[in-house]
Amino acid sequence: MSLPEHITPPARKRVAPAFDRAPVYAMVGNPNCGKTTLFNALTGLRQKVGNYPGVTVEKKIGTTFSQHGKPIQIIDLPGAYSLAARSPDEAVLRDVLLGRREETAAPDRIICVVDASNLERNLYLVHQVLDLGRPVIIALNMMDMAAAAGMKVDANALEHALGVPVIPCEAVRGKGLVELKLALSRAELPLARHRWDVPAPIAPAVAEIQASLTDNDARSPLIARAEALLLLTDFDTVRVAGSKPLSDRTHDILDQWRRRWTTGSTDWSAELIRSRYAAIGELCGNVIVKARDQRPSTSDRIDAVLVHSVWGWAVFVAIMAAMFFSIFSLAEAPMNFIDEHVASLSDTVKDAMAPGDLRDLITDGVIAGVGGVVIFLPQILILFFFVGLLESTGYMARAAFIMDRPMSKVGLNGRSFIPLLSGYACAIPGIMATRAIENAKDRLVTILVTPFMSCSARLPVYLLMIAMLVPGGEVSALKKSGIMLTMYALGTIGAFGFAWIFKKTLFKGEQQHMIMELPAYQPPRFLSILRNMLERGWLFLKNAGTIILAISIILWALTTYPKHPNPEATSTEQIAQSYAGRAGHALEPLIKPLGFDWRIGIGLITSFAAREVFVSSMGVIFGAESEDEEDTTPLREALGQAKWQSTGAPLFTPLVCVTLMVFYVFAMQCMATLAVVKRETNSWKWPLFQVGYMTGFAWLVCLIVYQGGRLLGY
Repeated sequence: MSLPEHITPPARKRVAPAFDRAPVYAMVGNPNCGKTTLFNALTGLRQKVGNYPGVTVEKKIGTTFSQHGKPIQIIDLPGAYSLAARSPDEAVLRDVLLGRREETAAPDRIICVVDASNLERNLYLVHQVLDLGRPVIIALNMMDMAAAAGMKVDANALEHALGVPVIPCEAVRGKGLVELKLALSRAELPLARHRWDVPAPIAPAVAEIQASLTDNDARSPLIARAEALLLLTDFDTVRVAGSKPLSDRTHDILDQWRRRWTTGSTDWSAELIRSRYAAIGELCGNVIVKARDQRPSTSDRIDAVLVHSVWGWAVFVAIMAAMFFSIFSLAEAPMNFIDEHVASLSDTVKDAMAPGDLRDLITDGVIAGVGGVVIFLPQILILFFFVGLLESTGYMARAAFIMDRPMSKVGLNGRSFIPLLSGYACAIPGIMATRAIENAKDRLVTILVTPFMSCSARLPVYLLMIAMLVPGGEVSALKKSGIMLTMYALGTIGAFGFAWIFKKTLFKGEQQHMIMELPAYQPPRFLSILRNMLERGWLFLKNAGTIILAISIILWALTTYPKHPNPEATSTEQIAQSYAGRAGHALEPLIKPLGFDWRIGIGLITSFAAREVFVSSMGVIFGAESEDEEDTTPLREALGQAKWQSTGAPLFTPLVCVTLMVFYVFAMQCMATLAVVKRETNSWKWPLFQVGYMTGFAWLVCLIVYQGGRLLGY
């Protein structure tokens, strides 16, 4: 089978057949082209959000309506610059368009969203999509940005050259939506007619791979040709779980051509890319008119300050401080509201049900466990609001650019900064924010080290131990602040230290340099930000909540059974009798070298549900519960009087308090975080590894602190 060196325009206009049903559209486009804004404008609240099976790539499906009132389904695919996949997001995009996803049928038609102000770069993806031979509509977005940059794009000339509908639009302002919906409603759409030269030395390989894909992989001829071209620029043919593998015959043919070209030192990938860009350059020369007076754009003038070596850092620190302050201060009221209503719900259940294990399961297991996660929802929503705000305005790319140099010192790049910063509020949204990191190794390293950043859940433990160390007094305020900052610094050093270690060992490889487009600044799209914030909040509750509920019930059972033989036993005696108490006794030989006894061991076990549970566990174990949760005086007094049962020596010495704080800095003591890590990595392997290495490191550091302190006479 031979293949011509170019695609010749047909003698007559080709038209895709009409559908008996409403067609399914896939929406594709480069990052920062306004694709999500356009998708939201078309579908509104009629969206379903989930993940593609086997990966953590987000799957969005929305519904709009034709001019005749018939529903039209739109799949919003991840943004990408090319179909040659370099990340899981891009692999999902490629595989959906090629019909290689088991659970997602290939779309009938495709909407290509194009940034008119960066037309040549955006047309590379369009050029590959047109090869698929499916009906395509081009949404020529950001026409106002192109005009502001001194460019005029002739949409009619572009439509004539490509043979597909081209709709000028401005998604932010809603311009062009009516025309786009009319195009989506058409029963028939013309098929593309674009011409580009395939390099002669590569044409035979394309032809042979195309024939094998048709015969052995059940591809249609045009899809087979498009996939053959991609296989020559994308060596990893199956990058994500759920993709249909190629047949052995096609793999063999592909490997034969690669070996032949490698021996002959032929850079076939570069030849194909150059050929495409040559065709795109010729096309752009006919449809773009640039004004002679090219003045710096508004974005360029703003960037002169925001990415400046001095002023850029000043603005960056101010913005990050505002975000950090908001996550703590603005979330306090709704978190207290949730906490009060969770307690109220628990009291209501206690009043409505007779005492017994079922009531305790509901109140202490289900409500307390899930409530301990829901209480962090305000922080997560505020964080996602800020992230959405920074992304929609275009500043997020600048923040990553500014942080790229310092992050590179530990083997990461600027994209890892926002997740790590988010970890100061809560590791959960920080880990979820790693989805923006393209490189899989960098993303996994960031996930593994984010829990070192001291989150708000550690604060009750820190505050209790600091109060034990430095009780009251005006002078002690400075000391308390200094101790708190030391704990935060230790966690940050741990995160960066292990990131460096992982990049040198487990995830060793050439450091990935960050290549990021700095998009034009735009007004914030608050409706889209709010919708995205609510979607991600709901996903957090749905995905993490199910696992957390199960673990909460297990932890409740461990602290409840077996029952103490004496019905009048105190809560301390009951806990000692329970499986958790027995585990505390079993754990004591391991933690005794750290200065901890079995009662502290129970606190460590129960605080796995949430770190702050350690405080309430100590109150129950040492019989110092207070009706006012803010008043820790009775607990401090009880801990101050606690003795080792074997020797009668004081238990909570200053050295033990310091060691406990260090333990909570480094140990993985949060099942909600583990649930999210499992969700984001799609495996229990990494959360279990996280528990092992973090807890092991915490034990080792605490051993050095405690035993070293004793040797120094503390």
